[in-house]
Amino acid sequence: MKAVILAGGEATRLRPLTCNTPKIMVPVLNRPFLEHVIGYLKQHGIGEVILAVGGVPAQVESYFGEGSELGVHIAYSTEDSPLGTAGAVKNAEALLDDSFLVFNGDIFTDLDLTAMMRQHRQSKVMATLALTPVDDPTVYGVVETDSRGMVTRFVEKPSPDKVTTNMINAGIYILQPDILHHIPPDAFCMFERDVFPTLLESGTTIFSYPAHGYWIDIGTPEKYLRLQHDLLRNPRERDVEFEGEGYVHASARIEGPVVIGKGCSIGRGCTIQGPAVLGAGCRIEEDALIEGAVLWQDCRIRKETRLKNCLVASRCDIGDASEVLDGCILGDDVLIGNNNKLCKGIRIWPGKAIEPGAISF
Repeated sequence: MKAVILAGGEATRLRPLTCNTPKIMVPVLNRPFLEHVIGYLKQHGIGEVILAVGGVPAQVESYFGEGSELGVHIAYSTEDSPLGTAGAVKNAEALLDDSFLVFNGDIFTDLDLTAMMRQHRQSKVMATLALTPVDDPTVYGVVETDSRGMVTRFVEKPSPDKVTTNMINAGIYILQPDILHHIPPDAFCMFERDVFPTLLESGTTIFSYPAHGYWIDIGTPEKYLRLQHDLLRNPRERDVEFEGEGYVHASARIEGPVVIGKGCSIGRGCTIQGPAVLGAGCRIEEDALIEGAVLWQDCRIRKETRLKNCLVASRCDIGDASEVLDGCILGDDVLIGNNNKLCKGIRIWPGKAIEPGAISF
């Protein structure tokens, strides 16, 4: 079975992290998010991937190419203008000749795709939708089903008094090629709002596949950080993992779970407290404290600086005795302070987002 990964969105909710980096390339435990998704698909026997994108970003093509290094084959389906979830799949119609999987490109899950594919083949329906439970269904589109698992109704963002189920569309579908006849060519079209409700109204049977495992949409910085914390806390992960050679001063203290990229330098008196990730080439100077933070590549964290539960993109330079606190997001190449006596102790307040290349004194 082939998989179409929908990755054409602009990822505005994840900015400033995605100002220079496509969402499918943001690092998760120092590997591009898409690499994790492809590895998951491969575990379930899916070796052909169609990447539906607005244009093939150079970062994606240079890293993944045709997928041979990951043991899969990647084809690229590009669109000149946004086509929506269904329109993007229609755009790849020439590559689809049998049952296929559609996977939203911002989903991380351990759903049993093998079992879902088995159910789809046995039921012989046009579409099977994965559903997942959430605590607050009012911010999603809920999917109502009957006792047999057949979909009966779609309700977009119901008010609290109208909630009949906490099962939402998980953004994972198994479809028959016939469904492509119900999608107009070269037009914006959504499965959730246009295709599936219309099929239901016409009497077409749509089955659900309820999944109760791990599921998260990394579309916001908060959830992107939560995914990394969750993965680090997974008992299968190492307590402290070094991805290559680096330097750690004998007086530094590292408490896992932590992933430390190749070429990192951790100075005298530093504390790294997990769950935390240091990207390759990061330099952590004397007496700095990093707690629950995720750093991308080549960041410099100067003396006595404190980072807590924040996201720091590549090549940031954070001056002496500064603080970057809970929920802060720094884009690429942000400079905080300039390491002189007049610009020490800069504090970035919780929840603040700083655009790439900004300077804060």
